[in-house]
Amino acid sequence: MPQTFETLLVETPQEHTLLVTLNRPEAANAMNTQLGRDLLALFDSIAADPAAQRCVVLTGAGSRAFCAGGDLKERQGMTDRQWQDQHLIFERAIRALLACPVPVIAAVNGAAYAGGLEIALTADFIYAAPHARFALTEVTLGIMPGAGGTQNLPRAVGARRAKEIMLTGTPFTVEEAQSWGMVNRICPAETLLADTLATAARISANAPISVRQIKQSVNYGLNMDLASGMMFEIEAYNRMVPTEDRREGIRSFNEKRKPVFRGE
Repeated sequence: MPQTFETLLVETPQEHTLLVTLNRPEAANAMNTQLGRDLLALFDSIAADPAAQRCVVLTGAGSRAFCAGGDLKERQGMTDRQWQDQHLIFERAIRALLACPVPVIAAVNGAAYAGGLEIALTADFIYAAPHARFALTEVTLGIMPGAGGTQNLPRAVGARRAKEIMLTGTPFTVEEAQSWGMVNRICPAETLLADTLATAARISANAPISVRQIKQSVNYGLNMDLASGMMFEIEAYNRMVPTEDRREGIRSFNEKRKPVFRGE
């Protein structure tokens, strides 16, 4: 890493941070089959070596769109079998994004519609430009969200709001997305990426095992009852006790200096 992909730009703009750009600007970064394959391959490789990076920033090429959803031009004329075979690639890519062991921040630089919004929703949190727009429009095309939208959107905005969004297919603004809890921060378009990378740098400066364990505890704990979640949290906590990073954190505090974490 970084690797070369047909539909993704993968860079390391700063230490410990991977910048992943959906790179089909001529098609508003729409998801075609190759983009699904590339996302699957990339995020599988991150899961296979989680210590290699400490944070991932995901954005789209250009200023018009983060991702416009599925590439309907590629889908024109597909047989039912071809459609389902392609969608299986998308499903696997989304699962790989959700399973990413390190934090993922989406920098939404424009429209995030349908599958594009579903990609953004796999991130741990979202920063967005003022002109960003969101929608799950599948119901207007005779289909439904099938890349996590019916699961991740209700977890972000609540079930009643999510059903209104999905059943009407109506787009919503970045201000609405923030007020509903889906977007963490609205950033000026010209500083969106820099602001997102600054947060990634702050995360990356923290103890990487701690960061990964926190993400895992939140994600798994939300699917448990409170008592089970508390037990899971303690198991995750105990993973840190024998680490060198835990000892370095205490040393640095007492020596009044910035800690240097090595993920050990």
